[in-house]
Order: sequence, then structure tokens, then C-alpha cells
Amino acid sequence: MLLEIEPGVRLFVDIEGPEWVPDGARLRQKPTLILVHGGPGFDHTGFKPFFSQLADLAQIVYFDQRGHGRSDPRPPQEWLLDTFADDIVRLCAKLGIEKPIVLGQSFGGFVAQRYLARHPQHPAKVILSSTSHHLGLERKVAWFGRFGGPAAAESARAFWTQPNAETWAVYERLCRPHYNTTRQPAEGAGRMVFRPEILFTSASGEQQTMNLRPGLKNVQCPVLVMAGEQDPVTPIDDGEEIAAALPSASTRFERFPGVGHGAWRDDPAGALRALRGFISA
Repeated sequence: MLLEIEPGVRLFVDIEGPEWVPDGARLRQKPTLILVHGGPGFDHTGFKPFFSQLADLAQIVYFDQRGHGRSDPRPPQEWLLDTFADDIVRLCAKLGIEKPIVLGQSFGGFVAQRYLARHPQHPAKVILSSTSHHLGLERKVAWFGRFGGPAAAESARAFWTQPNAETWAVYERLCRPHYNTTRQPAEGAGRMVFRPEILFTSASGEQQTMNLRPGLKNVQCPVLVMAGEQDPVTPIDDGEEIAAALPSASTRFERFPGVGHGAWRDDPAGALRALRGFISA
């Protein structure tokens, strides 16, 4: 469906599973899991079909962020973390969702971190998956150089310094194959509606000076941080630093050996165990 979250702003939303399910002589309410996709410029389709395995535990809300994918186009001045973060609250208000579990993957993790900072009392739990708190250029360059040699390192530096169609084309060829440690199904890319203009605008603008750690100190809900030890674009050090910035008593850090970007892509069984355990706790 296309759901209007504020006048003139419609997001594409897809919901899997009921919120209320029969449980003997009563109805039991499941938590709602909201999935915030990566990019920027990508869409929700990267979550399918893996996250369907959680539909017995939670009602799942997939959506394309403002201006992304199958959502209505929006102007560049709205492609900001504050706006995307506030859209989670707007979406919940429209759907009548209280205390969601919010998962942010990669760029979606940037959004989820800003959401935590701006709306600390809103979520029941948050999952930060394969994400960073800053640009971390030198770490990215070093990791891509380790996996792809000098050409990949040079390509990573070129794209993250000057994001545009030309540097992206080289980055896709030399760096993107190193995002994961296992071969990913080729058909996944064909499902996605890609908006490269959002990627280039965000990566050349707000992401260059992004610093999300200060906003994490007042987090009031449990947070699961998931990071792959072989992730070159959101390196394991970034995940460790995010976890260290969160309140220790309510934070769980899961590191995945031999895994790249998006733990479920390289270690689906391990990722599923971590997600099910955190959602059920």
C-alpha cells in the first residue's frame, strides 16, 4: 500500500503477518518489527525473503523510506537523517503501532541511531545491523584494500570522497563484490528500485561529517548491535564503538566471524538465532 504519513508524503508499506493471533481461549498480541532498509537510495526488498522467518514472533513492517523505492519521490532537501528518523514515528502513528522493535540495516542503522537520539522513549527495542556512526573513510579504504588490493582501495577512496555516477560505477565493480564473504543471489538486485541520486546526495553531504555516537548516551531501550568481522564498508570497529557508546546494561553486541555486510547474508542460521533471541527476550 501507499500510506500518507503527512500531507503529500506517501510511503510504500508492506505488512507480513497479523498483530493479534489466537492463543487458546484468548488473542495474543505480537510485537511489531519495523525494518529500515539500507542505501541510501535502496529499498526494502533486500529484507525478503529472509525476515519472513520471524513472522511467527512478530508482525513485520517493510517500507521504502521517504523518496526511496516505491514510495513517492520527494525533493532533496528532505533526504536527511532527521527527516527519515521522524518518519518512523509518523509511520507508527498512522498504523497505530506502539513500542515497535526497529531494525536498521547499514544506512538504515544511521537512521535508527538518529531515531534513538530524537525519540528515546518511542521504541521497545532497536537492532543496529552492519552500520556505522561516522563516515570512517580510512577504515573503509583499508578494508577494501585488504580484500581487493590497491585498485579497490583507490576506488573506495574515490567514491566516498566524490560520490557520483562515474565513481559509483567503478566502486560497484571493484568494491561491492567484497561486501559479503559468500556469493549472493543475482536476482536480488533485479527486485530493487534504485534511486542513485539519493545515494550521491547523502554520501557527498550529510554522511561526510556524520557523528552519531553522542546521541546514543540517553538510549532507554535494549539495543542489539550486529556486526560482521569481514565487513569492509561498515567495519567491525565501528560496531564495537557504537556498542561502547550505548548504556552497557541494556546493550548486546553480536559479532559474526567470517561474515560481511548483513549477517543474515553470510550466516543465516547465526543471524536468525541472534534475532529470535533478542526479539523474544
